[in-house]
Amino acid sequence: MTIALRYAARSDVGLVRANNQDSAYAGPHLLVVADGMGGHAGGDVASSVAVAHLAPLDDEAHGPDDVLAELTRALTSAHDELLARAEENPELSGLGTTVTALLRSGNKLAMAHIGDSRAYLLRDGELTQVSTDHTFVQHLVNTGKITAEEAERHPQRSVLLRVLGDFDMDILPDMSVREAVPGDRWLLCSDGLSGVVSHDTMAHTLRTERDIDACADHLVALALRGGAPDNVTVVLGDVVEVDTLPDGAAPGTTSHIVGAAALDRHRPTVGGAGAAARAAEHAASVRAAESAAPPEPLDEDEPTPRRTGRRIAWAVALLLVLGGLGAAGWWGYGWTQQQYFLGVDDGRIAVFRGIPQSIGSFELSHVVEISDTRVTDLPGYVQDRLDQTLPADSLEDARATVDELELQADGAT
Repeated sequence: MTIALRYAARSDVGLVRANNQDSAYAGPHLLVVADGMGGHAGGDVASSVAVAHLAPLDDEAHGPDDVLAELTRALTSAHDELLARAEENPELSGLGTTVTALLRSGNKLAMAHIGDSRAYLLRDGELTQVSTDHTFVQHLVNTGKITAEEAERHPQRSVLLRVLGDFDMDILPDMSVREAVPGDRWLLCSDGLSGVVSHDTMAHTLRTERDIDACADHLVALALRGGAPDNVTVVLGDVVEVDTLPDGAAPGTTSHIVGAAALDRHRPTVGGAGAAARAAEHAASVRAAESAAPPEPLDEDEPTPRRTGRRIAWAVALLLVLGGLGAAGWWGYGWTQQQYFLGVDDGRIAVFRGIPQSIGSFELSHVVEISDTRVTDLPGYVQDRLDQTLPADSLEDARATVDELELQADGAT
């Protein structure tokens, strides 16, 4: 039995982002999605570098015993290039990317995965998430501290524990090999799709839209209809048995590159000017007007209504205090002192009460607890998150996050 892949790739900048930091590749033997991070100057570079190192694997030269080693070597070389680029150009400091890749060798599919992009498998009408998110909240789910439903609304759900980036430590991708079964449909996507479109809706679309190109277009359209606050990238791969295909239905042989790694990386969204686009544009203008709000506390690749509401509230409180509006101003200051966040104090993880802002020399936050764990014991990308501050819903929530970070530090040493 001879197996082949039919494939399609799509990427859209979405309705909020100024540029596309996702990259993707689809070819006869290789499917890749990479979701870059690190700001306007870094995310697109990181995802493009990952795709550039993986793309040469798209050929027939891999035996079933060396596909995992080939994927590992490609990811390691991409990691090394990201380190070198960040060292040469300080503006790229903090760049990184998720990677989810499938490499076919005969009737086997090898998968490498790091980050929170996802791999799904539709088999016999049932859609299963094959990859595991390398996120803080997924760790909380795995250890039984929160449920999967709570994870979907958790304020730290975009904090990544593993990425391919400019931190000088061993990368730890998940590696696996699976049988390529005719009739299977694989979906690789960035969180711009999975964070907006429900599992059930994706499953229904993958089951009912049999044309692979139309299915990819439909999935992107669903994300755009949902507001598309992030870049949306979709790669589909159908496993087919070549001997049973009708004449003229042979799988393609031309590779497709989309997103930041593509020549048309500046292509505008296909979302048009519908209601979702207008709503997203309005939300973006509100964020731009909040110049008094604190910096993004988490990965800028995943803005959420919850965080927007928090920033608006912080801005209102600041305006009340700054305006000296008597009792109202004091009420605003009192509100700030009911807030908590995590940051760094004297090189250690610290819990702060208040908000990370000041009025002249008057600070609107103070340290309430300091961990024994030094921030330098944490992975580099977690250190960056703490430098930008991590919001917490309460003191108890902040303490729970500190506990998890301490476990992370213990595991890294």
